Amino acid sequence: MTAPPAPSTPANQPIVCTTRPLPGDFAVPGAAIRTGPERGFASREELLAFVPGATAIASWVTERIDAELLDAAGPQLKIVANFAVGYDNIDVPACRARNVIVTNTPDAVTEGTADMAWALLLAAARRVGEGDRFARSGAWASHGSLGPVEFLGVPVAGQTLCIIGAGRIGYATALRSLGWGMRITYVARSRHANFEHAPLNARHVSLEDGLRTADFVSIHTPLTPQTKHLIGAKELALMKPTAVLINTSRGPVIDEAALADALKERKIFGAGLDVFEHEPKVNDRLKQLDNIAMTPHIGSGDTRCRNQMAALCAANIRAVLAGDKPLTPVT
Repeated sequence: MTAPPAPSTPANQPIVCTTRPLPGDFAVPGAAIRTGPERGFASREELLAFVPGATAIASWVTERIDAELLDAAGPQLKIVANFAVGYDNIDVPACRARNVIVTNTPDAVTEGTADMAWALLLAAARRVGEGDRFARSGAWASHGSLGPVEFLGVPVAGQTLCIIGAGRIGYATALRSLGWGMRITYVARSRHANFEHAPLNARHVSLEDGLRTADFVSIHTPLTPQTKHLIGAKELALMKPTAVLINTSRGPVIDEAALADALKERKIFGAGLDVFEHEPKVNDRLKQLDNIAMTPHIGSGDTRCRNQMAALCAANIRAVLAGDKPLTPVT
């Protein structure tokens, strides 16, 4: 599906291009809004043809915003408002070279993504996906009542949770563990007082120590050249055979081939992934495994989070078009 033809606009009217339809209150008074197709553009060429004349672009995380697209938009472009907290899809230096401001939506995604991390943690620990398939397929009826040692998961209450990446989402995920009486460790380049003070009372550890001692590991680090394949075969080998790995950050932080090996060989108990190395394609080997819970990158996908993200994108665009500073610039 392609976007409808852009309507003609007065020469001095700002044009705001949203690459996908946005939920909630996305309001930029006085601007003409162009909206891309719900399922995205069928080709890169269609996306490039959509942005000429744009004063502002509200981009979805899967759209690559690079020098080619910025040049296609034109010199009047002032802001790219990314509808996401991560901005690895945006060439920030190319934007700066053209005096284009980049913004993201850091606070709006926090609660929803932390909820998803916990949904995956519990699903992997208690084999929810596997149990669901067993119950609805008719296999349970054929098998008969389960015995005392079948479908055993791993305990959650009182265990150790290691948070990799001590930002907002990592903190919110750790905070939810208090209801399970968990011990918390965290991995970060520097120490964070909010993690180490009450109520978390978390312990700052190295990546190696965190992986070695944790029962659950939840990844919340941004994707950078330094964090690509942060978790590979060497790191997975450090984890307990009863441990569970959760990723709601960016797929390439994990080497999926190494993860598939570790899961198949039962070197770790399970995994929960909301993000993938080559999404929307999911590694075929992962799909064949029962000890993994998977969701299609919907960490922020609750109505409140997405409405707040849209409102924040609009607020950043309004501020920049008015000559003011944006609320959440990427610095």
